[in-house]
Amino acid sequence: MKICMASDFFYPNMGGVEEHIFNLSQCLLARGHKVIVITHSYGDRKGIRYMTNGLKVYYIPIKVFYNQVVLPTMICNIPLLRYILLREQIDIVHGHSAFSTLAHETMNVAKLLGLRSVFTDHSLFGFADLSAVVTNKFLEISLANCNHCICVSHTGKENTVLRAKVHQDKVSVIPNAVDTAYFTPNPCRRPNDDETINIVVVSRLVYRKGVDLLAGILPKLKHLPNVHFIIGGDGPKRALLEEIRERNNMQDRVVMLGALEHAKVRDVLVQGHIFLNTSLTEAYCMAIVEAAACGLQVVSTKVGGIPEVLPTSLMILTEPTVESVYRGLREAIRREMEKKQITSSRYLNGSIDGLVPTPSRTSYTGLCAFERNQIVANLYNWNNVTERTEKVYRTALREAPTTLELMMKNCLKSGVWPFVLVISLCHLILCFLDWFVPRRNIDLCVTENPFLSPDYDRQRSPEDVLTTTVRKKREKFS
Repeated sequence: MKICMASDFFYPNMGGVEEHIFNLSQCLLARGHKVIVITHSYGDRKGIRYMTNGLKVYYIPIKVFYNQVVLPTMICNIPLLRYILLREQIDIVHGHSAFSTLAHETMNVAKLLGLRSVFTDHSLFGFADLSAVVTNKFLEISLANCNHCICVSHTGKENTVLRAKVHQDKVSVIPNAVDTAYFTPNPCRRPNDDETINIVVVSRLVYRKGVDLLAGILPKLKHLPNVHFIIGGDGPKRALLEEIRERNNMQDRVVMLGALEHAKVRDVLVQGHIFLNTSLTEAYCMAIVEAAACGLQVVSTKVGGIPEVLPTSLMILTEPTVESVYRGLREAIRREMEKKQITSSRYLNGSIDGLVPTPSRTSYTGLCAFERNQIVANLYNWNNVTERTEKVYRTALREAPTTLELMMKNCLKSGVWPFVLVISLCHLILCFLDWFVPRRNIDLCVTENPFLSPDYDRQRSPEDVLTTTVRKKREKFS
């Protein structure tokens, strides 16, 4: 198959969607498929670039409108998108993220060209505020003509079905995966004493990630001198955390690392014993999976699709309140203290009152870091995710191409009849381009990957390819 990944979010930008697209593309390449990526330009990064194993990336010279997303014109990029899709002989366009206007535009052009489209929704969204209403209606229009949708959790599926009014039979649940060969424990990086417990937080410091909860928890743990925080990430809420740190004189116990490249996340995770996630909404949290793979005990708010992600042996769930998260952290600290066997009399001075195990409590044997890594490896691996995604592609390819009449009828069902005019205008532009630049005059790219040997897919498995790729630190390409 010849597959096009389309999204506004890709390297050099860092995030969960970017990682998902890159890793899925690498595994599809290893399985013999042709994969390209279409995204907008980043700074001076324009034109065609090649990444690991010949992954071809089109950085289209489009200006960013807001929050790394291009302006949703629907018609201005048609000539360039048509040229790329025809030149690369694409069979399926796979759009990523409901917030990506470039993904929706590429899928629309693909359907008008008679291609198939698949969409992955990576996030949850509300229904009440104005931005949610606009986004949900735009998503409903876009997915009206989509062959199949993918969600990363069952909660995400329910959310997408309600928001976009997609039939549930057209939505599959395929979770994200993590490379456990890269995110491995390294106990040597933890403090070498039997007293210090490090709590790691890695996220964007924004309201949706529950930074206000974190700010309320820090003062409650002030009386535990051996509990330290390592906070990675940046955002508008960083000033709040710095203010709380200064106000409670916790400068020596709360380390603010700022924004982190994804290649450095593992180096931060392995320094901790506990990973704290305080998200207020989340379809699927990759951060807690990566933390568990690195051997950390996870404490997370019970929101969205998070309860589906990890078993209870790896994660303590709490309500999204300060008191509930604090109790979850107390339990996690108690477990770590039992594992460290730091229950001697020198800790019975009242500073950790209520945390020392009492005879009435059940002794916690716990899992070692490498056992946690193995559990995550068994639950989530890219080979399984790729196979399931391939099945979705084959299902989409078996469907007949969508006609213009059917596309317009589907748009009318969404209740936004002016979009029928947009579809008609896009069709007329494509008809003009077929006359002005006939398809027969477009040079076709080779379907074989020149970066791989003919027997490459027989020599190495997708897991081997991804492991090698990640060990190159997500590569710094020119």
